[in-house]
Amino acid sequence: MTPVHFSFSSAFILGLMGLAFHRTHLLSALLCLEGMMLSLFIALALWALQFESTSFSAAPMLLLAFSACEASTGLALLVATARTHGTDRLQSLNLLQC
Repeated sequence: MTPVHFSFSSAFILGLMGLAFHRTHLLSALLCLEGMMLSLFIALALWALQFESTSFSAAPMLLLAFSACEASTGLALLVATARTHGTDRLQSLNLLQC
């Protein structure tokens, strides 16, 4: 495994571990998701550059578009949660009360 692949793999794993183990606030979960998407975007862009093919060049932009949609949806949910519950702590959210 090259150092480049190791760094992107470790960045993705750290984001995944942060999402799995540090679930106190919704904002921290969203930041971990964005870190994971950023590492996937960079890895996919380098993969497309490595093959030097035009058919792979659209994949990083498509992933970036989905990442932007995910971020806007997450922020909208964060604002809605903060308005209705008064906090973004995940422990205060209960699906049975909705």
